Amino acid sequence: MTTLKQVPLTCGGHTRPVVHLDFSDVTKDGYFLISACKDGKPMLRQGETGDWIGTFEGHKGAVWGVALTQNANLAASGAADFSAKLWDARFGEVVHTFDHEHIVKSVNFNADDNLLLTASNEKIIRVFDLNKSDAGAIEKISAHTSSIRHAVFLHNSRIASVSDDLTMRIWDRNSGQEIQKIEFPAVPNSMELSRDGAVLTVAYGTNVAFYSTDTIRKMREWAVPTKCYSASLAPARAAFVAAGEDLKVYKYDYNTGTELECNKGHFGPVHCVRWSPDGELYASGSEDGTVRLWQCVPGRAYGLWRRSADALTNGFKEVAAN
Repeated sequence: MTTLKQVPLTCGGHTRPVVHLDFSDVTKDGYFLISACKDGKPMLRQGETGDWIGTFEGHKGAVWGVALTQNANLAASGAADFSAKLWDARFGEVVHTFDHEHIVKSVNFNADDNLLLTASNEKIIRVFDLNKSDAGAIEKISAHTSSIRHAVFLHNSRIASVSDDLTMRIWDRNSGQEIQKIEFPAVPNSMELSRDGAVLTVAYGTNVAFYSTDTIRKMREWAVPTKCYSASLAPARAAFVAAGEDLKVYKYDYNTGTELECNKGHFGPVHCVRWSPDGELYASGSEDGTVRLWQCVPGRAYGLWRRSADALTNGFKEVAAN
């Protein structure tokens, strides 16, 4: 069987390492991708094609975390300037700035897109009501003993977070108390909540682990060939992607851990990977300052790849005619 070579779409524009990515849901206008970069200027792109839509300007330091609401009307960013910002993604304007006492590493919207969570090097998780942005945090949880890398809303009024203190912790929002703690032998570099809210994907050391959000029970864990900085589970849960120190983007069978693809295109370590909401592609962001889009099924006519497929088909027709 012949496997087609991946030809990723390369999205430039950033001037420093890309460290985080987030997709919106599928909307009537397709879906959208936002990238966080150490250049301090998050960028919004059309998800299917990587076409640049706009740049959010206003931070005065590296941006570490980004998020989009499901309908892509709002975006959030957390930065080294000790702030998180809420943006009108349609016009690129700042809606509100949430001041913090240290670097904000992670931002996340809840399922209803009316709450914003921030997590910072203060070791504190804050929750803001977006209908009352000026009121300050409605919840404040002193969460870890070291800097927090990522935090996300779970269902049933819970929050999950991972930290440099080598733990993942689950918090009850009503009481602010820790419910569960998972310890790792290495720093958990990334944590992703699956699109259906049922699975947490955690990358640590050279491993990727998957946890049920209901029980926080580990369902699977697979080793990868490099120090893993990020991993993402496909919406249908048939596969996951992982990437890190060795510049490659790996794709694996979720159920067996079998390597399906290994693609190289970046010129620096890969800091973040994210699967699109329709499952057709996954995105990667790197130390080289680029975002690259990879097809789930190489060669399928989709997005900008459709043009390549059309050109190829036309070429065959011309050859046949001659």
